[in-house]
Amino acid sequence: MSLIDRARALRPIIERLAAILEDEQALEAVELFPAWKADTEYAIDDRVRYDGVLYKVLQAHTSQENWTPDTAVSLYVRVLIPDPQVIPVWEQPSAGNAYMTGDKVYFPTAEDDIYESTIDNNVWSPADYPAGWNKLT
Repeated sequence: MSLIDRARALRPIIERLAAILEDEQALEAVELFPAWKADTEYAIDDRVRYDGVLYKVLQAHTSQENWTPDTAVSLYVRVLIPDPQVIPVWEQPSAGNAYMTGDKVYFPTAEDDIYESTIDNNVWSPADYPAGWNKLT
């Protein structure tokens, strides 16, 4: 068996094992997750890679070509804080990808202050709910 054939045989095992990772660990190895494909059955909480970004499935469905993870917001949610070592700019989360206690973001732009979430499941911006954020800079 060639090395390429062996890699292809191992890929499904790697993807099954990656499924048990917590989001923070998963974000360190996005390449372990299957690339999104049209005409594929997805279950709730499956994670897929699309344009280098990790998404979580919100509802079971069979994917369609025009329902990509970046546009079908009722089907997929982006896993936020893509790299725990890099502070991102705040994005409006949904209930499926809310900020958790300790998550840090720039708000409203990368040139502005850093805020740290003081609560779990935080879907508000620092402007909308200041009590949910601690200004760090």
